[in-house]
Amino acid sequence: MRLLIVEDEVTLADLVARGLRAENVAVDVAYRGDEADELLTVNDYDVAVLDRDLPGLHGDQVARRISERGDSTRILMLTASGTLADRVAGLDLGADDYLAKPFEFPELVARVRALARRSAPALPTMLTSGDIVLDPARHRATRGGRPLDLTPKELMLLQVLLEAQGAVVSAEVLLEKCWDHNVDPFTGAVRVALSKLRGKLGEPAVITTVQGRGYCL
Repeated sequence: MRLLIVEDEVTLADLVARGLRAENVAVDVAYRGDEADELLTVNDYDVAVLDRDLPGLHGDQVARRISERGDSTRILMLTASGTLADRVAGLDLGADDYLAKPFEFPELVARVRALARRSAPALPTMLTSGDIVLDPARHRATRGGRPLDLTPKELMLLQVLLEAQGAVVSAEVLLEKCWDHNVDPFTGAVRVALSKLRGKLGEPAVITTVQGRGYCL
């Protein structure tokens, strides 16, 4: 899952981002509405957590532009006011869900995951390939019944490859789905992370490099 947090309260935005990254989510952060609009035009996000009162470009305008472009990005709108009128206004602008501040982090995570499921085709609860089993909800993976000690990034990579069901996934797609926009695409981050994942998955090797195209299970 790739997520965009749009919040001008820097401390809150960074705190939420850290918490979501610990939940195996690739997170970008924007502190201004115009910055968020630019990111949304060049990146595909599953969910945008969008504050309404933003500098640069109001959150309502950001939501309206997402709707006008026909983006698949789901919107969870945040506001300091939880009145019925505000909720209705946000939903009318194209928001898919609404959460008033202050909020509990577990509720935010649950709402984000629910919206992400709506933006993507339905997937089985457990992802499998041969003797590899991944439980995305619990962030647990096993091979042949043996628990795998994977980092959040490795779990994300494995999940994307499992979801592809044997199809080739390009390095560009892996970068987009598993890293935020600050990653340098020329660092070899995908190659290095996949090398470590291969080592932890053990033998026989299951991740195949398709020259010039990408990787597959």
